[in-house]
Amino acid sequence: MADLAQLTAWRDALMAARYQGIRTVEYDGKRVTYATDAEMAAALGDLNRQIAGTGPQRISVVRIQSSKGL
Repeated sequence: MADLAQLTAWRDALMAARYQGIRTVEYDGKRVTYATDAEMAAALGDLNRQIAGTGPQRISVVRIQSSKGL
């Protein structure tokens, strides 16, 4: 899996190409051509999910225990 810096660089390159109307993106010596804007949007969504997953993990369960002190 790529690190946060690499994922962010890929996302930035893809976003820049998308906003300029370019469908071909080159990064790290690789060239990817997207057929539609929807494909680019899906790739951006995937990159954003991966970036969000590299951060600290959220706590999904909190357990509280109490007593009346009897």
